[in-house]
Amino acid sequence: MKSNMASLKQVSPLLLPLLLIFISLFKPSHTGGIAVYWGQNGNEGSLADACNTGNYKYVNIAFLSAFGGGQTPQLNLAGHCNPSINNCNVFSDQIKGCQSRGIKVLLSLGGASGSYSLSSADDATQVANYIWNNFLGGQSSSRPLGDAVLDGVDFDIEAGSGNHWDDLARSLKGHNSQLLLAAAPQCPIPDAHLDSAIKTGLFDYVWVQFYNNPPCQYSSGNTNSLISSWNQWTSSQAKQLFLGVPASTAAAGSGFIPANDLISQVLPAIKGSSKYGGVMLWDRFNDVQTQYSDAIKGSV
Repeated sequence: MKSNMASLKQVSPLLLPLLLIFISLFKPSHTGGIAVYWGQNGNEGSLADACNTGNYKYVNIAFLSAFGGGQTPQLNLAGHCNPSINNCNVFSDQIKGCQSRGIKVLLSLGGASGSYSLSSADDATQVANYIWNNFLGGQSSSRPLGDAVLDGVDFDIEAGSGNHWDDLARSLKGHNSQLLLAAAPQCPIPDAHLDSAIKTGLFDYVWVQFYNNPPCQYSSGNTNSLISSWNQWTSSQAKQLFLGVPASTAAAGSGFIPANDLISQVLPAIKGSSKYGGVMLWDRFNDVQTQYSDAIKGSV
């Protein structure tokens, strides 16, 4: 043993320069997870079905599509349930089941269409209070999803008026500093709706939509625009960044990345960032059709 140790000491100084060169050729690679939106197609299966795949680390329940401006907030889960007859609470046990698997379940606000806006900081506070009492750790007699306590709130703000999303973020965190906040901005910087909110530094996850935005998305095998935009986003106040992509060509107007290209060209170029958190998919229905998450989960 002594002679072996002696020879190792003699050889290691010679190997050290080569080892350092070898290490310098490779960027560190960070392991991530997959986030998915669920709730906008009655044919995508149940929330439990989504969580039971084991593919997702985060599930955004979409959408609370009407709120603000004094209107009564409304949950829209497409064909899954009808909040007006109070039958969406069937998902309470499914939410708890997802959480028991270590999956974070968030309520997604907004969407591409809907009736939502924030007219003032006070309006934002009122909306935050409603969300806290009806979906999070507060109490209300009218909790649309039953007594399950969601892990956080996702801001998918793509329409509406007002610019008090930063006030909403602060008000939500004011209820519980451990509450998870996520945002889904478009890839052009600055985002038209969420720029001031993201700059608060309160967002744990920012899943940037790298689709339906030709200047900063993948196109016909060319990853340059996407990677350039990703590198800009790494300088933002987001704690973790996710690459938002459509799960099929039908899921978005443009920006679909074939799974093989995502694995071989895109992920190696972005996983070196210390802010890399994974991939966000729009949405569960399209993922069911293509098994996109099955194809990429081993590489994310």
